[in-house]
Amino acid sequence: MNIEKITQNGKTVAVITSDGKVLTNVQSALDLIMTAKYEVGTNLISIDKNAIVEDFFILSRGLAGEILEKFITYQAKIAIWGDYSRYTSKPLKDFIYESNKGNDVFFVATKEETIEYLTR
Repeated sequence: MNIEKITQNGKTVAVITSDGKVLTNVQSALDLIMTAKYEVGTNLISIDKNAIVEDFFILSRGLAGEILEKFITYQAKIAIWGDYSRYTSKPLKDFIYESNKGNDVFFVATKEETIEYLTR
């Protein structure tokens, strides 16, 4: 796992990239939140979609809800960047749309967009 620290608009974002999966279960989400907090000093996390286990994007499995609940509980914000065009699930598309209207969870196309969303 690689962590890049980016500061914009007076806010610091931990940008996460990895060759492997970083977010795989609830414990890995807690580990990521704490790593960002203690190593980078932030609760704003930008992560490459490829670093998240595919089950996260199958809403019926419940993993996304469990993981994102931890982000909300620990007052961390997450923005996930990547290509979502291959997903045909209407519930997932609706979930992404509604999340992007909120303040805590975002799904966007590029790393740069995650930083914009998290630091506005």
